[in-house]
Amino acid sequence: MNSIYIIHENEEWTRHLTKRLEELELPYKEWHMRDGIVDLTSEPPEGIFYNRMSASSHTRGHRYAPELAAGVLDWLEQHGRKVFNGPKALSFEISKIKQYTALTKAGIKTPATIAATGKANIIEAAKKLGKKPFITKHNRAGKGLGVQLFQSIEALEAYVNSSAFEEPIDGITLIQEYIQSPDSAITRAEFIGGRFLYAVNVDTSSGFELCPADACQINDLFCPTGEPVEEKPQFVILEDFHDPIIEQYENFLRDAQIDVAGIEFIKDEAGTIYTYDINTNTNYNSDAESRAGKYGMLELAKFLGSKLG
Repeated sequence: MNSIYIIHENEEWTRHLTKRLEELELPYKEWHMRDGIVDLTSEPPEGIFYNRMSASSHTRGHRYAPELAAGVLDWLEQHGRKVFNGPKALSFEISKIKQYTALTKAGIKTPATIAATGKANIIEAAKKLGKKPFITKHNRAGKGLGVQLFQSIEALEAYVNSSAFEEPIDGITLIQEYIQSPDSAITRAEFIGGRFLYAVNVDTSSGFELCPADACQINDLFCPTGEPVEEKPQFVILEDFHDPIIEQYENFLRDAQIDVAGIEFIKDEAGTIYTYDINTNTNYNSDAESRAGKYGMLELAKFLGSKLG
């Protein structure tokens, strides 16, 4: 019997999917990329393959998992296997530069961004950007890696030249204009099979890089786990969300060959939408889903099952 192969490096982010696959009695196998062998002289197993590789794998001791996964995905496509979130999707996952250039080319507005390597160039890039406040983030990131908010060049200089400076895994730091939301919120639009599933409103008052996974801690950055402390939930699925940006996103995902994604955007005071992140190993917040009666991993499992044949 053909199986659904899940390519990943983090069991904690995958078990919610495998639980749904088991509920639907769908055959699956996990393919962990922490280490392994890719025998290019052999053929891959029969089945369909879903890539959930994360850009933050190095934070879990899996530094070269994305590189191994990229080789596996190329090998699968060489042999004509059906792959969801294949090589092109992985390239977006591990490079925000690639995200921003492709989004801009597609006519989707992103925050002004400059990429730099080396401490002196990071500072010079911030001066060149000429916008205050501004943020820094890692090009190959995930989990909000490297996200810092600065009000001045002097504050950036102090950080970059201190022991607190966090070197990006690929050496590339992004300096980006900070978009202020009037209600301190961002929206995350979820897509499965390239089609819109739902949108989530995220309260960013305690931090502006939020991971929806139930188990997710990012040093001193905010990432809710379990029940929120505040009366107001941090994650709320929006009912009947409609915006022209969704059609743009669907067209973008089709052209980018991304099947499953969470795309994050923010609106400024004028209502202008800025798209700033594409997550191709997207997670879902269980509290928000329970309140809304919508379940991303269940829909993803159904989608994969429909493609199994």
